[in-house]
Amino acid sequence: MIDLQTIGNKIKQTRLMQKKTQQQIADACGISKSMLSKIENGQTAAAVATLSKICKALNIPMSWLLDEEKDQDLILVNKRSRKAKMGDHNIGYYYELLANKPPLSVIEPFIVSIPKELKKDQQTYTHTQDEFVYVLEGAIELYYDGKKYYMEKGDSAYFRGTKPHLYMPVNNQEAKVLTIYIENRFE
Repeated sequence: MIDLQTIGNKIKQTRLMQKKTQQQIADACGISKSMLSKIENGQTAAAVATLSKICKALNIPMSWLLDEEKDQDLILVNKRSRKAKMGDHNIGYYYELLANKPPLSVIEPFIVSIPKELKKDQQTYTHTQDEFVYVLEGAIELYYDGKKYYMEKGDSAYFRGTKPHLYMPVNNQEAKVLTIYIENRFE
């Protein structure tokens, strides 16, 4: 049996993290504010259709909301069990996911490998997350918003992913960069 209190707590915590009011979510779902309050406080069960609307308004998967397992405080990923490198054929990078993030986490950590044979005519790209980078091996040129920055082992940068950017290898040497994508929930 699904625990109404657990579901309600997940909805409430998500809503508060997103700095949304009960009225905003209730309006988006076509329910009353008092009904949402009762759902959040575990005082009433909601129809699946209503839960689906709440999940859509909060941009969370319903499977997570209905999952009875508690969120993990620790996600430990052994090097041998980490997902293999995933390639981005459009850009030429290889990504290695360092941790499977919980649904409400605002960060995604990767190691990005920049091959030495990366084509020099790559186009910059954008995405919605902020980005933190730390050069682990080698050196890169970070192209950001029309300017070029040299970065070597130990250097770091934090920037908005909404601005055009790109990493390029230096001196035909492969580079590895710890990259953390950070969901910016305040824009």
